[in-house]
Amino acid sequence: MDYYEIINNIDRLTTGTTTVGIRCVDGVILATDRRATAGYLVANRSAQKIYILDDHLAATIAGSVADAQNIMDIITAEAKLYKIRSGKPIPVKSASRLLSNILFQSRLLPYILQLIIGGFDDTGPRLFVLDLFGSLTEEKFTSTGSGSPIALGVLENGYSDNITVAEAVSLAVHAVNSAINRDIASGDGVDVVKITGKGVEKLPQAEVNKYVS
Repeated sequence: MDYYEIINNIDRLTTGTTTVGIRCVDGVILATDRRATAGYLVANRSAQKIYILDDHLAATIAGSVADAQNIMDIITAEAKLYKIRSGKPIPVKSASRLLSNILFQSRLLPYILQLIIGGFDDTGPRLFVLDLFGSLTEEKFTSTGSGSPIALGVLENGYSDNITVAEAVSLAVHAVNSAINRDIASGDGVDVVKITGKGVEKLPQAEVNKYVS
């Protein structure tokens, strides 16, 4: 497959999931479905789509699993190196900019993925979204993957500037679950990670299921 074929197939390759990020007054919520697809095949029903990169930082993935895993390994290692060298956690924007530079440098043969980066640092809660070419934007809320048009509609309706983490968990689960109900490439449950000044916490499935029901 040459470069132009890759570009023409980007939309097809980057679909097949629903990920959501919400910035709150007291933290960040990341949520994803669990289904991994390969065309019309459900390849995995418990795929990991949220990666905890450091004690204050996490990311969601949408796209090629191999590309995403490689990128997550790189940024996790870079976050650890930054902490060793400086004695403090890497700022969320710096981690996002580093990822942007890596993706931009590979734009002629791009990593096929979209990322949402969320974290909590000295500047407060931050949320960034990146595409496969390294475009970087800071958002109040965002969604990626094939179910994102549905999820974004739910987020648009439910988001407010003073939303709290407790309120955002319900909204994020509702957004992902709505996509699951309408998008055949999303499904098999919802995973949620909460990021506050106390660190990163993956919510127990029993708690997430309460919001689903």
